[in-house]
Amino acid sequence: MAFIDRTVRSLLLTELLRGMALTFGFMFRPKATINYPYEKGPLSPRFKGEHALRRYPNGEERCIACKLCEATCPAQAITIEAEPRADGSRRTTRYDIDMTKCIYCGLCEEACPVDAIVEGPNFEFATETREELMYDKAKLLSNGDRWEAEIARRLEMDAPYR
Repeated sequence: MAFIDRTVRSLLLTELLRGMALTFGFMFRPKATINYPYEKGPLSPRFKGEHALRRYPNGEERCIACKLCEATCPAQAITIEAEPRADGSRRTTRYDIDMTKCIYCGLCEEACPVDAIVEGPNFEFATETREELMYDKAKLLSNGDRWEAEIARRLEMDAPYR
């Protein structure tokens, strides 16, 4: 009986020491979590966030009013109205996206022949009212101006796969 007690005690002590070693090993490893509002994790080049309308380097908007993004949107979240300009080209007079309908599929971005509508890197666009999620042309263009450097870099990185 004493032999069994001694064997059980040594097994328990061995398991206790093994458990403590495992615990101490994890204590000194780098942390797996981040302090979210203050630290941000890396984003994939293919991340699809807040929508933006881009401009050419000379300041002219890229959208040629082909309405392919409107036609391909499965959620029917995009509304476009266009008029011809004096020089014969077509440009949008109204470009609205209802972000409450959007499913962030990226089909609008894929359909655009001139990379005018893109989904940018911003994933923090919570609002207090639904009306703030109805994006008009001015809001989309300001998003494009704000995120242009990151959007251009992402499109460049993603170019071999398009």
